[in-house]
Amino acid sequence: MGADKRRVNSKEELRRLFQVSDQFHADELPTKAGVETLDKLRFRDFLRDIYKRNFPEDPSELLRLLQNMNLATDGGMLNLAGVLMFAERPEWIKPQFVVKAIRYPGNEIHVTDYVDTEDFAGTLKKIFDDALAFVMRNLHKIQAGRGVNAPGLPEIPESVFEELLVNALVHRDYLVSAPVRLFIFDNRIEIISPGHLPNNLTVEKILVGNSNIRNPILVSYVAKGLLPYHGLGSGIKRALDAWPQIDFIDDRDGCLFIVKVHRKSVEKTTPASMPSKTSVKTSVKILALLSRNKHLTIPELAGLIGVTERSIERNIRKLQDQGRLRRIGPAKGGHWEVIQS
Repeated sequence: MGADKRRVNSKEELRRLFQVSDQFHADELPTKAGVETLDKLRFRDFLRDIYKRNFPEDPSELLRLLQNMNLATDGGMLNLAGVLMFAERPEWIKPQFVVKAIRYPGNEIHVTDYVDTEDFAGTLKKIFDDALAFVMRNLHKIQAGRGVNAPGLPEIPESVFEELLVNALVHRDYLVSAPVRLFIFDNRIEIISPGHLPNNLTVEKILVGNSNIRNPILVSYVAKGLLPYHGLGSGIKRALDAWPQIDFIDDRDGCLFIVKVHRKSVEKTTPASMPSKTSVKTSVKILALLSRNKHLTIPELAGLIGVTERSIERNIRKLQDQGRLRRIGPAKGGHWEVIQS
């Protein structure tokens, strides 16, 4: 980089250089798992349902088939993709590639207090199913105009989390030895994936459907029906169409990709025909909170009120245009002045 030079010392750095140049991908990494760790029933069903062929009984024929399917290495071991999708106990072989889920009370991370917590391990399909069930059981149910005897609908459509969890499992950076983390708060759900966006991808680009395949073997098999995958680059757009209150954060310093799905507070879960009433309530709450504490930030206001930061910014602009709120000083170090409460 420039005039300075240094030797690349770690395996992870070397692998990432090859990954960026599209000469190597994490899901083809060799593991220490032999063919005997294969879940033969799961793999047999996959061969029958997708390829219409029988499970090979001869061990050498089975190994050759796995190699041809890019699930095993030339050395006779399963690669990472083969382990994650078809090993009998993937967590015994790669214990770091799991999902850790916690439901916290309130809107902040607690050291000891939680409402619900669980670690999800197994094949990608099992991790996906269990993580999705965890989210859905921790969402509010609303009647949405249905009869009192009808089951309530989830406050956020299930399809939103289907898309986001598939993305987290398939597109995460498997060169980072860390789990996917799933945090549920009163005002939001966070999905934190190891690895920032690859290469020249940005949040703005993925919002319009651009993509970059980090794990092509996983993508190819997930597209065959292992997970509800609808096509490269379409998952983010589909999630936003169903629930626009989602923020995406590409944390390059922390090597993380963070998705924040904002929830509506229980008292604000109203029919879609009442947007103006919700907007008025938000502006009134902003003025009331800033009257008590003029140093509150936009993220703090969003957390206290239970809406997105975009909603807070939009309402603040309206209040400033109406002459009811004024900013004194810079963004950092300044404060708010309520002119008309």
